[in-house]
Amino acid sequence: MTTTDYATYITGLPRVLAAAATLFRDDRGRVLLVEPNYREGWTLPGGTIESDEGESPRQAARRETAEEIGLDIEPGRLLAVDWSRSPRRPPIAAYLYDGGVLGETELKAIRLQEEELLSWKLVERDALDRHLLGTLGPRLRAALDVLDSGGGTVELVDGRPVAG
Repeated sequence: MTTTDYATYITGLPRVLAAAATLFRDDRGRVLLVEPNYREGWTLPGGTIESDEGESPRQAARRETAEEIGLDIEPGRLLAVDWSRSPRRPPIAAYLYDGGVLGETELKAIRLQEEELLSWKLVERDALDRHLLGTLGPRLRAALDVLDSGGGTVELVDGRPVAG
């Protein structure tokens, strides 16, 4: 295969998006959610992986957290990877990392990225479904289950664990 043939082959491959987010909790187990100004619903600090820059999912989670809420915290372990599909966009490989428990000092230091976010809040587990749309709710619950059980990373498709 020539270089030109290979480039044509690569250009013709299906498009897949990649994103990374960080799951933060407080000492009461509430989850930190942010409210974007560009779509409905709430989400976790995170965003698109800048693969053109050579960024890894972990690096993207850290960068996005620093940009969106002003906390430059190294993500902990990988909790979940979700293959999330929608008829409105290409599939997304979504990586979710443990951000740990934020104390009062970190919570007071949160500074929102005003270009993208309206607000943030800490949400009890039983209220998460009222805030999260699509596959984010099931993805987040699966990650919380991993934290509760002390288990390893969970593989998901559209927020649901893959048997294996």
